[in-house]
Amino acid sequence: MAVWDETIECSPREELEQLQLERLQSSLNRAYKNVSFYRSIFDSKGVVPEDVSTLADFAHLPFTTKKDLQSNYPYGLFAVPLREVVRIHTTTDTVDTPTVVGYTHNDLKNWSSLVARFLFAGGVTRDDVIQISFLYGLFTGAFGLHHGAEKVGASVIPASSGNTEKQIRIMQDYRTTVLVSTPSYALILAERLENMGIDPKTLLLKKGLFGGEIWSEKVRKDIQDRLFIDALDNYGVSELMGPGIAGECGARNGLHVFEDHFLPEIINPDSGETLPPGETGELVLTTLSREAFPLIRYRTGDITALDHGACECGRTLVRMKRIAARADDIIIIKGVNVIPDQIEHILAEVEGCEPRYRVIAKRENKRDVLEVRVEVSENIFFDEMKHQESFLIRVTNALSHGLGIRVEVKLLERKTLEEELKASAKVLDTREL
Repeated sequence: MAVWDETIECSPREELEQLQLERLQSSLNRAYKNVSFYRSIFDSKGVVPEDVSTLADFAHLPFTTKKDLQSNYPYGLFAVPLREVVRIHTTTDTVDTPTVVGYTHNDLKNWSSLVARFLFAGGVTRDDVIQISFLYGLFTGAFGLHHGAEKVGASVIPASSGNTEKQIRIMQDYRTTVLVSTPSYALILAERLENMGIDPKTLLLKKGLFGGEIWSEKVRKDIQDRLFIDALDNYGVSELMGPGIAGECGARNGLHVFEDHFLPEIINPDSGETLPPGETGELVLTTLSREAFPLIRYRTGDITALDHGACECGRTLVRMKRIAARADDIIIIKGVNVIPDQIEHILAEVEGCEPRYRVIAKRENKRDVLEVRVEVSENIFFDEMKHQESFLIRVTNALSHGLGIRVEVKLLERKTLEEELKASAKVLDTREL
């Protein structure tokens, strides 16, 4: 199998770990010297970066959480002056306080190379035509994949998201060979092709590289059977960089983590205890090369396990199992992170909504749907029907606009959810992910 950077990707473990330690010490010093948040944490623990002389020492350092990032909005965690930041992206995590991420020229160069790694591992070459169907904007997905594909030398079509029939026409006319999107959107494309009477075999599509949401082997098989392509998984976290943290090779037996740039750990999500190799827990990542935005022991919230066994592709990089679940209540739907607190905040601003609500993620006709069931005050149901409809539209628009994703809303009378919430969680994901 082809390898983009054989020197690193097939490096002996002892050499790789030595490189990790050297880069870790550099990253810790950068964060301590330039980021007051990290300096205060180190000082409160009586620790200086030089105390970390082995990777085992590193496990005693505190974690960084999403709340820490939000508390330092917008530029509090930047380790370089703003004049050295050439790109800014944000996450879609919260309504009021997104996470702002900066990149230097060197960060962008590394980002492109890391995306090129998993594209190349998936069989993408300069002969391919890649259609990127992620939304181009503040979210990291589209731009990261765009520049990585150009690094490989492939022809890139920045199709962005939506307008499915136009996407299909682009595939037909521009002879797309590789689709980049969320897995759920690939199924939407498959369904639309069927409805339009277009045989996918008449397209030149041969591969799909999918990310942005959790998906299962069952979904992979469905995509492959309906689009007649090879479907590969990749992993990214916007706060750490975006896509390019890990990706599948042709063996499709776990995602190779690019350990020369990211130090992975698995912890017990409840106790924070570091777990031994092979155990399933929450993935924690530390940046080893980021200049503008170094993060130390960042809790991703994603549940997985690490496999240090040999891979048939020849890479020695550790593999992470495909993400099985989240350690928190976050629902990833259509590539957007939806947090219950976010919904609660929006509903609190709508007069007539009660505090009790429930969130259900489901799949209908191959589409991901987010349903919010919310209790409302009694007078809403005593109003005329047109007033009820107007109120429903107001709540739906508030949630859809605030979350950045279409939401279905069901209005319920007070105390309707009381028994239901006693029996099961406030957040329910019924999709077979």
